[in-house]
Amino acid sequence: MAERAKKAPGIADYRVSLRKRKVTFLDEIDRIIDWKPLERLLNKRLKRQPDAVGNPAYPALLMFKVLLLQRWYNLSDEAVEEGLIDRLSFVRFAGLSLDDEQVPDATTICRFRNSLLEKNLHKRLLDKLNHQLERGGVLVREGAIVDASVVSSARRPTKTLDLLPQDREESEGEPGVTVTYSDDSDAAWLRKGNKAYYGYKMHVATDSRDGFVLGGHVTPANHSDVKELPRLLEEVPLPRGGAVFADKGYSSRANREQLARKGFCDGIMSKAHRGLPLSGVERRVNRLISSVRAKVERAFGTFKRNYHLCRARYLGQDKVELEFHLVAMAFNLKKCWAMVK
Repeated sequence: MAERAKKAPGIADYRVSLRKRKVTFLDEIDRIIDWKPLERLLNKRLKRQPDAVGNPAYPALLMFKVLLLQRWYNLSDEAVEEGLIDRLSFVRFAGLSLDDEQVPDATTICRFRNSLLEKNLHKRLLDKLNHQLERGGVLVREGAIVDASVVSSARRPTKTLDLLPQDREESEGEPGVTVTYSDDSDAAWLRKGNKAYYGYKMHVATDSRDGFVLGGHVTPANHSDVKELPRLLEEVPLPRGGAVFADKGYSSRANREQLARKGFCDGIMSKAHRGLPLSGVERRVNRLISSVRAKVERAFGTFKRNYHLCRARYLGQDKVELEFHLVAMAFNLKKCWAMVK
């Protein structure tokens, strides 16, 4: 494994350490989290290679921390590269030294992010982080709240008609027409109320006590919520007897039967049907479930307001799912910090 050795603190680091400074959010995260389990997973699965000119690769944990910095501060690859050059808090958190002549550039950051996708490490990293939060007593899996939210495509959905010419000897009539909406071919259209969206849908499960993200996945926007519940239950193991809360969009006989088979308490809201309105008891139960479901709605609000996940950064379903898991890890770490500080 060709990887840069971590430099011991130099003269510049020593001089800076003598300055009086305020402890930052990043310093607190470094104190709270044990990075060794994540580092072992990264080193085991990633074979770090020298760059194009033969320089050793940056440590995997350093690069993973850079991806977290991007999410917390909403930075592009180029902007986080600049931050690693002139922001002392970034340098300390990433584990760089002021004596380092180089920092990871934008291309290196992009390649590392893609390597997480190639090795399918983003889901395992979230699971590993959540297990650490569980051991620390911060995250408690009493139950789960499931919901979905739309993420617009990174490309503007411009309608394009491609005429497919036909050989007049083989066929007569009008040429074939192919309709495309953008170069983000994995995205799909969805109508909610009077508004249409082109993009994806993130299906998320949070814990029912504090709202930590337990897991989830991304589909094209036109996938129905009701059919995604079984997959969510497989992705986020819950203790037998735990409750699963969901809105009426997940209400179906198949979903309720699956919850019963797995030994989960049914917290799916009841849905009225034509000629069969809800009873008074069902309406009161729905209001109670809605009060619990507010935690997942707050998570979606934070994703879109603070982490700008109302619109995808990248093209393709796999890359949007990678971004979702990176944001989920950043979200859980900041929530943990807020609870224990």
